[in-house]
Amino acid sequence: MISSTTNPHVKFLRSLRDSVRVRRSERSLFLEGVRLVAHALASGAHLQRALYAPQQLATTPEGARLLQDLAPRYGAFPATPEVVAAAADTRHPQGVVAAVARPELPPRPGLRLLLDGIQDPGNLGTLLRSAEAAGVGLVMCAPGSADPFQPKAVRAAMGAHCSLPLQADLSWPAIGEALAALPTVYAADADATLPYFAADWHQPAALIIGNEAHGFSPEAAALASQRITIPMVGHAESLNAAIAGSIILFEALRQRS
Repeated sequence: MISSTTNPHVKFLRSLRDSVRVRRSERSLFLEGVRLVAHALASGAHLQRALYAPQQLATTPEGARLLQDLAPRYGAFPATPEVVAAAADTRHPQGVVAAVARPELPPRPGLRLLLDGIQDPGNLGTLLRSAEAAGVGLVMCAPGSADPFQPKAVRAAMGAHCSLPLQADLSWPAIGEALAALPTVYAADADATLPYFAADWHQPAALIIGNEAHGFSPEAAALASQRITIPMVGHAESLNAAIAGSIILFEALRQRS
């Protein structure tokens, strides 16, 4: 039972939690909470390290099942609740933190989603969750976006990282090359005139969702072949980026279904 908050396993998990550089070099996801860790393991993710508090996990049925799964695994270490909390990112941890190898999933058929300067990790994670649910074939994060692998984004994505093709740290030339063969690249724009539901989502296409405050970048604007909007009758100037993107993604799914 690990009882010291200065244990090397705690230090490793903290470094993943806090440093984008370490997450990139280790190619790892920092996971916290019963549901996220259980989902990752059930999805076949390779466990690199885990700290778990047995008595805390045993207090719920879901935690008890995860405890049975973790106990025999190489790289999983029982620890006191204080040790787990020292490595955790939330105020009230559920008794487990873990690092798993980042899934490297190839692009699949379907809509391409480009996140252009999405800086709020909660919005970014929510968009990943919606993209996975809507069957998006590839999500690309443009320069200026938040790290999609930081803990808050991972929690908001609710397991999408384990099954959604996702590419980060891309240059604009690489993004342009990836989208060049598509007949249409839509950009969500509050000032556009074409309603999102009037767009043709049956054909191969990409969707650009821009920065929460400033819209899309000049580089993204140069890639867009058509701009679409979500008509509104209230007084709001625009919708939250995650909500707007989710609405459009599920219209694309509706048409393709």
